[in-house]
Amino acid sequence: MQRWYFKSTSVMIVRIWSSWLVQETTENFDFAPEGVTKLHLDAPDDKFMEFIPKIDVIVISSGHWFAKQSVYILNNQIVGGQLWWPDQSRPMKVNNVEAFGISVETVLSSMLTHPNYTGLTIVRTFSPDHYEGGAWNTGGSCTGKEKPLAPGELVDNGFTNIMHEKQVSGFERAVKKATNKSKLRLMDITRIFGYRHDGHPGPYRSPDPNKITKRGPDGKPPPQDCLHWCMPGPIDTWNELVLETIRREFEGHQYSTS
Repeated sequence: MQRWYFKSTSVMIVRIWSSWLVQETTENFDFAPEGVTKLHLDAPDDKFMEFIPKIDVIVISSGHWFAKQSVYILNNQIVGGQLWWPDQSRPMKVNNVEAFGISVETVLSSMLTHPNYTGLTIVRTFSPDHYEGGAWNTGGSCTGKEKPLAPGELVDNGFTNIMHEKQVSGFERAVKKATNKSKLRLMDITRIFGYRHDGHPGPYRSPDPNKITKRGPDGKPPPQDCLHWCMPGPIDTWNELVLETIRREFEGHQYSTS
């Protein structure tokens, strides 16, 4: 956890790291050995849930970690996994995309039913990547992308689309379970930021002054990052969207009670 306190406005900003937003463990569980990450998809991560009663505004996001190796547990039973399923004779019921949707519903419904949470929760949707010609570890590239895509140039990314769909579905299911006075809002950046293939560090991800930034004689691109975003960069807009969402909610509440 990291905290920044601004005395002039009595505002504290807290950053809490939770990779999957649900409970995780590396301990031995059933036929999954020790050392492999196990995710309890039906239990929220206590690392941040214990703090939510004291927070006025929460901005959460998740998704890309579901591409990493992990085991999925529901109702205390192993139901699936990502990059891990040793016994092919056992049917896998939940893949990583479905696990993501379940996790979203779990954490949001837990927040919307928490008896002591009355704040505003903003869900930032799945952030698109822009690897072309391969994935992050198979030669994917965003080298030479210097301008945003123009209207009509956007190429659909199947994985981004399905992850966004599962996230929104989980959001909508959670809304139906709400029992407290907290508020939940969706900040949908997925499609519009699909146009910003120019906003990633690309081959400049490394601070090494001798790093390779151009394609080699064989045409292969150098190692690069087309998932995370430059700062400053396009995602500075996210701050503006968060601020506007907060302004509308709290000013609207102020006006309605005056």
